[in-house]
Formats: sequence, C-alpha cells, structure tokens
Amino acid sequence: MSKSHAVAQHLPYLRRYARALTGSQVSGDAYVAATLEALVKDPQLLEAEEPPRVALFRLFSAIWNSLAVNAPADPAPDHLPAERHLGELTAKPRQAFLLVSVEGFSEENAARILDVDASTLRTLVEESGRELAAEIATNVLIIEDEALIAHDLEVLVENLGHKVIGIARTRTEAVSIARKKEPGLILSDIQLADGSSGLDAVNDLLGTFEVPTIFITAYPERFLTGERPEPAFLVSKPYQPATVSALVSQALFFERKAVRHRRLAS
Repeated sequence: MSKSHAVAQHLPYLRRYARALTGSQVSGDAYVAATLEALVKDPQLLEAEEPPRVALFRLFSAIWNSLAVNAPADPAPDHLPAERHLGELTAKPRQAFLLVSVEGFSEENAARILDVDASTLRTLVEESGRELAAEIATNVLIIEDEALIAHDLEVLVENLGHKVIGIARTRTEAVSIARKKEPGLILSDIQLADGSSGLDAVNDLLGTFEVPTIFITAYPERFLTGERPEPAFLVSKPYQPATVSALVSQALFFERKAVRHRRLAS
C-alpha cells in the first residue's frame, strides 16, 4: 500500500482525534491540514519502520504540541456536559486519554506518538483520570476473587479519585454489597472463586439499576459468548494499568453522555 493510501485510510480517525483534542472540527481540521502539508513537503516524515497510523498520529502530535495555541479545548455551547469535562483536561493528559481510551492505541504506541516513555504515558493517563474524576467521581464495586489483583484495582481506582465501596469474591457477595450502596461503576472478573460468574452477577445488578461495567478477565471468550450487559468494556488479563485507568474514565465519560441522551429521548 502506498503512503498516500495509508494516510487516506487513517485520516477519518485523525480528524476524530483532532476534533476531540481541540474542541471543534474546524480547529481540528486546521491541524490535520498542517500535518498533511508537512507530509507533502517531506514524505519521509512518515517513517517506514512503524505502522502508518502510529506515524501519522505522531506527526500530528509533534505539530500540535509545537504550537502555543494548544490550550484546553473550548467546546461549543451545545456540547454535552461530559464533552466539556474532556475540554477541561490539560493538554498532555487529554492527549493520553484520547489516544488510549478513544483511539485504542496500545500503551507502547501511545507513548511513541507523544514522544514519551511508557512510565510517563501511564502517569499522563492517571492524571487525566484524576482530572475527570474531579468532575465525575463515583463509587466503584470490584468483583474479583484474586486478592492481589483486587488490591491492585482498588489502589488504581482510588488513585484516580474514586471510592471503592467493596470487593466481592462471588456473585452472592457482589449482589449483597450493591444492595447496601449502589455503585456508579463495576470492575468485574468473569470466573469467580466459587465457580459463579461475574457476568451473572452484573446481570443480576442491572435488573435494578444501570451502571457501566469493565470486565477484566483471562477468559474473554466467555464475555463474547455470554449474555453481555451494556454498557460494558473488556480488558484481557494480564492487563496494562494505563489501559484500565483510561477505560475507567472512558466508561464514566461516555455513560454520562448516554444518560443525558436517554433523558432527552424519554
């Protein structure tokens, strides 16, 4: 595939990223145009040894970060409150959040795009999560039967500014905890200690209230073949902490939008 075809294939995704980053399609497209102009002048900027999409976003990022006008996004008045929250994130954390949670880049590729190391990328993602949590912090229920993983997840979400209301090892424990205090987000394994299912536990809970869920599991095929709740996200074990951090913020960010849409439609 030629470089021009590779660029054309990924251009819609770059425009989406630019719009979210800058706060408007007009402003975002101006940066995309500057990226394309730089590429026309020097095609070698799209390095051959890395995937074209990574190279294209990396070039865009270098241009965007080199200019003084890359202040927080300024969404139009008709944008949803959640989009305004995104616009309030500071520049580098906003980029890290969007690259990992919206554009789906791996931690390694997102770090390369931003020209930082993996440790810095993780710090940026966590910072974006804390900044978003300042606006949309919530109670989190963890359903996980492995103590070390449960502890790691608890530390992760609390560092983002959320509160863990309980850790359940079984379906029964999960339902019991949620009845005492309704969670705003669930992190759940699928195969639990007593042979019960995290999927079944979440489906039990969603019979009484709506809540976004992130399934973190070594058995992703069970999520794909089971009765899946919505909205739900999937992370395979072993997981990258930055991925989970970004998904926590993504799940809450987009759930706020979904709730607003449902209210307007009712």
